[in-house]
Amino acid sequence: MATTNCRVGLLASSMITSVALACSASVAHAQAAQNATGTAGAVPAAPASGTGATTVQEFVVTGSRIPQPNLTSVSPVTAVSSQEIKLEGTTRIEDLINRLPQVVADQGGNLSNGSTGTANLNLRGLGAKRNVVLVDGTRLGPGDPIVPVADINFIPQALVDRIDVLTGGASAVYGADAVAGVVNFVMKKDFEGLQIDINAGGYQHGNGDAKSQAANIAAGYTLPQSNVFGGQTVDVSAIFGANSPDGKGNVEGYVEYRHIAPIQESTRDYSNCSIAVSGKNFSCGGSLTGAQGTLLQYGPGFSTVAAFPGNTFQFGKGGAVNAFTGAPNQYYNFAPLNYFQRDDQRYSGGFFAHYDITPHLTAYAKFMFMDDFTSAQIAQSGDFGLTAAIPCTDPLLSPAELTAICVTPGYTTAANPTGVTPANPAGGVAADDLILRRNIEGGPRVSNLRHTDYRAQVGLKGDLGANWHFDVYGQYYAAVFNELDTGYFSNTKLANALDVIPGANGQPVCASNPTGASGGCQPYNIFNFLPGGVSKQALNYLEVPGEESGETTEQVVSASITGDLSAYGGKSPWAKDGVGVSFGAEYRREFLTFQPDEEFQTNDLAGGSGVVLPTQGAFDVKELFAEMRIPLIQNVPFFQDLTADLGYRFSHYNEAGNTNTYKLTGEWRPIDDILIRGGYNRAVRAPNVSELFSPQSVVLDGNSDPCASATPKFTAAQCALTGVSAAQYGNITANPASQYNGLTGGNPNLKPEIATTYTIGAVITPTHLVRGVSFSIDYFNIYIKDVIQTLGETNIINDCALNDVNCNLIHRGVGTGSLWLQPTDFVVDTTQNAGFLKTTGIDFTFDYRFNFRDIGLPDYGGLDLNFLGTYTSIYEFETLPGSAPISCLGRYGDTCAGSPTLGQPLPYWKSKTRLTWTTPLHGFEVSLDWRNIGGVNIDTGVTGTADSHIPAYNYFDLSMQYRVKDRYTFRVGVNNIADVDPPIIGSGELPATVGNGNTFPQVYDALGRYLFVGVTADF
Repeated sequence: MATTNCRVGLLASSMITSVALACSASVAHAQAAQNATGTAGAVPAAPASGTGATTVQEFVVTGSRIPQPNLTSVSPVTAVSSQEIKLEGTTRIEDLINRLPQVVADQGGNLSNGSTGTANLNLRGLGAKRNVVLVDGTRLGPGDPIVPVADINFIPQALVDRIDVLTGGASAVYGADAVAGVVNFVMKKDFEGLQIDINAGGYQHGNGDAKSQAANIAAGYTLPQSNVFGGQTVDVSAIFGANSPDGKGNVEGYVEYRHIAPIQESTRDYSNCSIAVSGKNFSCGGSLTGAQGTLLQYGPGFSTVAAFPGNTFQFGKGGAVNAFTGAPNQYYNFAPLNYFQRDDQRYSGGFFAHYDITPHLTAYAKFMFMDDFTSAQIAQSGDFGLTAAIPCTDPLLSPAELTAICVTPGYTTAANPTGVTPANPAGGVAADDLILRRNIEGGPRVSNLRHTDYRAQVGLKGDLGANWHFDVYGQYYAAVFNELDTGYFSNTKLANALDVIPGANGQPVCASNPTGASGGCQPYNIFNFLPGGVSKQALNYLEVPGEESGETTEQVVSASITGDLSAYGGKSPWAKDGVGVSFGAEYRREFLTFQPDEEFQTNDLAGGSGVVLPTQGAFDVKELFAEMRIPLIQNVPFFQDLTADLGYRFSHYNEAGNTNTYKLTGEWRPIDDILIRGGYNRAVRAPNVSELFSPQSVVLDGNSDPCASATPKFTAAQCALTGVSAAQYGNITANPASQYNGLTGGNPNLKPEIATTYTIGAVITPTHLVRGVSFSIDYFNIYIKDVIQTLGETNIINDCALNDVNCNLIHRGVGTGSLWLQPTDFVVDTTQNAGFLKTTGIDFTFDYRFNFRDIGLPDYGGLDLNFLGTYTSIYEFETLPGSAPISCLGRYGDTCAGSPTLGQPLPYWKSKTRLTWTTPLHGFEVSLDWRNIGGVNIDTGVTGTADSHIPAYNYFDLSMQYRVKDRYTFRVGVNNIADVDPPIIGSGELPATVGNGNTFPQVYDALGRYLFVGVTADF
């Protein structure tokens, strides 16, 4: 290969680029790229002095197991270098990946309510379970027993050499579940010496949103400071390595510590309260469960009495009872205590080792460990509507409270069946009152989430003759999970503590503990607002912890052989390269166990997520795979290279049966400067353990009921289809916290989903016109049928009301019509084979590097421009075959929460552009990054409101680094220079699983301006 025309995957200063770009570069650039990545074999080696030619090497490119003579890929692969990680200043890999145009955000560190404590990747918005995460080309197992997908918290950031992101299907190569593609974390190899890296930062924000502040002031809430700094992050790592004395081996180890301080929603004016949007105006909402006890009266006479709020009261000071009018000061502001960024602490370590037993046989071993502890915090627990038997003889009741609870005209109780006059105001029981009262005397609810992960791999690889190579390895991965929830009331004990009667001496005692014995039930005095009204003894009795634990394990045994068929006549007469083949077998077993304690299983935690049941299950899969790369025509006019790549994988699942996946791809290079590529992939994804075996239970699942409130969104006829009676229409109480019940869980009768992927694209490197320029454009089309997913509570209600389908899945409360008041009020939203999921679009990349001297200017250094962009033209899904497809492209909201985007914004356009100036001052460079997120509309079709449209967002990040004495590299930077506020979304439109702080914190920069400094020292 001539030195003036070597193909290189990564230019010396390129931070993010396409591995498939056939870039022309000088040997100096190629060698610089090799040094920058630190990965042997990343680019062709420089020639020996005077030879004038390079030695042709072979490379294993992400997306294929067959070594190739150049670092190109038939499938589009985006490579993120370790340098980009440094310039971003991030301490979390998820933040870096989520900024790529091909990625939709998923679980991460800015979610608190409903957080799993993990960080997941979601390629093309097709869901984290439809892409495979690799470490050096081998699978990273599921990191959580509740959501069994890879947790990239496990990846040691300091050891990452580059990240290859392949989208468009890779099931035939890496496994059937690689429907959307793979993300391959390539680690540094053969490291010698010691490298220490320290990175620290924090968030600064100015708090200048006038509309949010006005809403807070109108509600009487305390505003945060005008200028805040917090959420400090620190990442300290050390890499050390040494070669063996005989030069045949290398051992490389690493240790890393990361800490991220929490940020509460009280520190930002746009998250200091739960914002409701009405037209263009904001108002601060809140919860009826507040510091003052709120009495909601439901029961047999509910349909005959005035609707909410006419049958709702609040207890006041001195035993007063106030009518609930819906005034802002009657709600409780639960937002300030919620975490906007979770507290997180992680330790990780491991080693990579290999030794050449003979020149043709190498033994290797790898071990990785992580212990990650994070806390998710939300507002206090309390009485969230427990149907309590309040004795009318309760000595804690004032006369006014007694009248409200037991004697209210027009309301029926067990002691007053007519609901007209008090039958026995001195006795009896008000059996159907709902009392809402926050545990303000206690602390917030905290979920302490711990994941301890291990990954061990041992193997042998070597040569089987001149043209054949083998690789055999065994791998074991385990993720141990524990969650301890504190700050919760026990529903059972709460009922006891509200069942208060006069004791022997007239003092209040629990009916279940009439002697008032210490350690037993103590009265919960929510009717007295004087200091000490709620005793410490009562809190000690009421507050209980809840604990969940579990484990996922993955065992892999894999053997593969690669070779070149040239010696056996396996070569086209029009090609110089022979046919390359790879084939092998793999066995994989995944096991999952999850065990909640009795508090979770009985739904005893007040303000918990519902009944949580144990899960245990496993599956194993035996696979045979083969791949063939066939150079058809090479080095003739208009056919510098024409190559086909075929792949096939047969899988036998003990649960799902047999599946077949295959691919047919090809590339055509008519001239050196143009590469045309395309392919077809068929993938079949079998259900995972959680989808098959998770028990069904009622949990919080949706955030809207269009048939609730005094002014329902749907007509009476439409709501009647969902189970609403004429008397209930307009009288169903909406949940003030926008939380509704769903029956969720697994389905052992699931069948595999089938996906087809088409890609076609071109790579242009006009070296003869403009040196240093490369451009690629790739079209993708992904279609999945029999999609394994839940339908989403909102979609089920909409399908029923608008299309008269799925109506049998809606179970409204008897009498109330509610979908949230009782555990029996819910929408069935279990996992099933739904309709289809489809997305199409175009990826763009552009790279241009030049030195000022090369264009006739003084030596001002060099510039490197890198651009990545994705235009999505279709994203739609069908809930059930025959139902109307739902388009989520250019939209966000609860309707799209049933799709794998989870309701987050999915713009038509998303891009990332970096301009880096390598200055004439040796070792000093400045880099500016521009992130663009296109505008989206709310998926309900509503227009004209403050949150009906999210405009395009632009973020600019600036960083500088300076290398001193070729040993120390100092860096400093600021992300979101302008401190741009995130879009503010009303509480009723924000999907619960991905919304936090009135916005989408995993999509937008929700915390303000991020400042960071760092240093890398090499010894």
